[in-house]
Amino acid sequence: MRLTILGGGGFRVPLVYGALLGDRAEGRVSQVTLYDEDPARLAAMARVLADQAAAAAVPDAPAVTATTDLDEALRGADFIFSAIRVGGLEGRAADERVALAEGVLGQETVGAGGVAYGLRTVPVARRIARRIARTAPDAWVINFTNPAGLVTEAMAEELGERVIGICDSPVGLGRRIARLLGARPQEAWIDYVGLNHLGWVRGLRIGGRDELPRLLADTEALESFEEGRLFGAQWLRSLGAIPNEYLHYYYFNRDTVRAYQEAKQTRGAFLRDQQRGFYAEAGRAGLRAGEALAAWDRTRAEREATYMAENREAAGAGDRDGSDLESGGYEQVALALMRAIARDERATLILNVRNRSTLSVLDDEAVIEVPCLVDANGAHPVAVAPLPLHAVGLVTAVKAVEREVLAAAASGSRADAVKAFALHPLVDSVGVARRLVDGYAAAHPGLAHLR
Repeated sequence: MRLTILGGGGFRVPLVYGALLGDRAEGRVSQVTLYDEDPARLAAMARVLADQAAAAAVPDAPAVTATTDLDEALRGADFIFSAIRVGGLEGRAADERVALAEGVLGQETVGAGGVAYGLRTVPVARRIARRIARTAPDAWVINFTNPAGLVTEAMAEELGERVIGICDSPVGLGRRIARLLGARPQEAWIDYVGLNHLGWVRGLRIGGRDELPRLLADTEALESFEEGRLFGAQWLRSLGAIPNEYLHYYYFNRDTVRAYQEAKQTRGAFLRDQQRGFYAEAGRAGLRAGEALAAWDRTRAEREATYMAENREAAGAGDRDGSDLESGGYEQVALALMRAIARDERATLILNVRNRSTLSVLDDEAVIEVPCLVDANGAHPVAVAPLPLHAVGLVTAVKAVEREVLAAAASGSRADAVKAFALHPLVDSVGVARRLVDGYAAAHPGLAHLR
């Protein structure tokens, strides 16, 4: 099989390639094509992947080619991973800076930052989807690009059910809960429902029995893992569920915004500076074998250890546990999804797919994040129990914002953009929304028309 990675110079590409090196089953990927607009990043990433292949010393490692020609990258692909970042990390840093100046959250998928990122990304994602429909109509597209649910919904306008969004947050959460309850993650059924970065684990069945109430009753166990320390045992028991870590931005918004404002550097600025150093080192002339991979490993370890540091500081949660730093996140979800479709090996995965009739509070075209049964015909959402009212409020409000982002990206209208910002639960004033649009139009050339 042939796999194409859009955003092939991106920092997390070695996670995917490493997973492919470990896949020894029949019908595995034999060719990986990296596509990126930045030749220097492509060259640096090709070096890292070559080091990975040499270190793994496996026969028939997937061959790697790199190109800056999109049609060349798409032609003949069986699967396409879309992992683009419109505006790069400089754009993410600007998103955070503009929002924090107005006293609201600038995170790349949540709040004002997520709206801004969506406005920049949706037009590009739509153009790519049209190119895929024309050049590789039989390919399956697995979307990594954030905001993942919104971008998947935009691409589905052209690609229908052949685009599926993935995220590693629900996988990591389910894994942590299962281990606490003494079960292997693959043996547990996770009752998870919501939107991307806005979902809840409402039950975890092991051998047909829901064991989540046992965990909720145990304060020591609850506060021994990432989400328990972020939210606190008392709040989790009040909810009767374990929220995705990104809901910390909603439930503790004022605390988090203050922590971000007081931080020496925003997350986007930290990653921008960190990755500048990595790409400069990995692209340096005269590198010896293995040095590019070693630089990537060091950079990744620091990146993972500092993930959501401001939230943990606001919650007094301390440093991340070593078990939370292990690999096996989105790249393993992507590989499992690809394997299930290509080999018709039925699997159950939490994915971002069209709602159909899964959640009655949303229309059929809305992309949601729920457990799905996967086979050769794609991903099929599993029936779930209705959401409680507090979750209905958040899910429907954020989906309404996503729809306004889609409309604004299509119309180019300032009024539509203001409406998208103003309707978000974490933006507290229409006046703030107007100033945000002005700030983002000034910061990003692609949004200059919104002034």
